Amino acid sequence: MGAEKKWLYALFCAAFVSFLIFLSSISGFSSSYYVFSSQRRFTTPVNHGPGHPPAFAYYISGGGGDSDRIFRLLLAVYHPRNRYLLHIGVDGSEEERKKLGMLVKSVPVIQAFGNVDVVGKPDPVTYMGSTNIAAMLRAVSILLKVDGGWDWFVNLSASDYPLVTQDDLSHVLSSVSRDVNFIDHTSDLGWKEAQRVKPIVVDPGIYLARKTQIFYATEKRPLPDAFTVFTGSPWVVLSRPFLEFCVFGWDNLPRTLLMYFTNSVLSQEVYFHSVVCNSPEFKNTTVNSDMRYMVWDNPPKMEPLFLNTSDYDLMAQSGAAFARQFNKDEAVLDMIDQNILKRSQNRVTTGAWCTGRTSWKMDPCSQWGDVNVLKPGPHVKTLRDSVQRLLQDSSSQSNQCR
Repeated sequence: MGAEKKWLYALFCAAFVSFLIFLSSISGFSSSYYVFSSQRRFTTPVNHGPGHPPAFAYYISGGGGDSDRIFRLLLAVYHPRNRYLLHIGVDGSEEERKKLGMLVKSVPVIQAFGNVDVVGKPDPVTYMGSTNIAAMLRAVSILLKVDGGWDWFVNLSASDYPLVTQDDLSHVLSSVSRDVNFIDHTSDLGWKEAQRVKPIVVDPGIYLARKTQIFYATEKRPLPDAFTVFTGSPWVVLSRPFLEFCVFGWDNLPRTLLMYFTNSVLSQEVYFHSVVCNSPEFKNTTVNSDMRYMVWDNPPKMEPLFLNTSDYDLMAQSGAAFARQFNKDEAVLDMIDQNILKRSQNRVTTGAWCTGRTSWKMDPCSQWGDVNVLKPGPHVKTLRDSVQRLLQDSSSQSNQCR
């Protein structure tokens, strides 16, 4: 068999397997798939749509040992208007998932508004493999099904943390078109062409129960000429219309690219980027930013540096909505809680909806009023200025899909 036939055969096999991944990512998520599924018990109306503040669907994921970090991050980004899906991968134990469910259940406002779910049947996630994008597509599918009101999808890991309150974020994005996609992207592949796109890899997480690493085929494939490959940050803020396009796929493009990237290294860094930039309907909706603050080595390594108290001032002034990555219980997280989020330990971030009296023994968000009202804080200007700059630059060459 010639070299060309070998990679074509490998690509055909990849397409078949990836289609099965896509089907599994959007099917069968009954209540048995949740270790904790909250149900709404409160009658205060949560208004969505034009004329009301935007809402967000958060997918927060982590691995074994991350339950406390995920819970802290949930409290930091919580708002009754949003929707949340929490996921601990297969390397975490069933006991840990149950513990996370109990922690979520212990928060009265979450019980009342029923807007947080913990996945009980975890997805296999291989760091450099395509199971990452399969897990994210499954999360999107669940969030689309359980809540019809959110406007933007945000993916976070257990090592992330917000730099703004949800009132600030909603207030600033209230003036932004809700079809805008904040996604760092470029078609200038550079070294990634040879090391990420052309190699053919297999993710054992597709078919093995135990956790292992990807392995490489001996053959490589040329760049495609039916579409352009785009790459960028795996951390995104994506619009509901675009994600409905990816999941429901009235055009075949999302499925075609999913099959292609199943056998690519770090497919989460190319899939959404290539779909949005190759789609005539969505390619003009991109803003070239992931809205994250990160610090990299020079030259950059696989992951950004861990942030600490010495990074606080630059973080707070960056205009980013989120930052990564942090060690567990890093001291700078307490600084963010105290100075930006105004959040006490084991309590949600306060907002205009919180009407309780603030004291050491009473959580102000244990009582609430109108959850559709926002009260921006002193840090909103930094975020607003940053988003306005991004929108002003959105028509420039650096922000367009090219």
